[in-house]
Amino acid sequence: MLTEVIETDGGARRLGELGIGMNRGIDRPTGRIRFDEKMAGTVHLALGRAYEACLPEGESGNDSSVHVDLITDMTGDSRIEVDGEVVQRDGVLRWEDGFEA
Repeated sequence: MLTEVIETDGGARRLGELGIGMNRGIDRPTGRIRFDEKMAGTVHLALGRAYEACLPEGESGNDSSVHVDLITDMTGDSRIEVDGEVVQRDGVLRWEDGFEA
């Protein structure tokens, strides 16, 4: 199925969105992806189109006829690094209680 999606057009195999869920009020998946992608301890990306409303004024994003969201749980053995610095470990952001450096 993923192969079919990325073969849709030239922009379908490019990243259109990347997000880190930060909403601690969402404590379980609901099956509604636009809601679930905001759940703390998750990271989501979308293949395909970038929504212009989410870009800085004057910038254009990836163009595609598809926008497919993918979500992963980061609460296990994981980390996110930016410029060599850990900013999230096991789903906890560095400024939150419980972050272990």
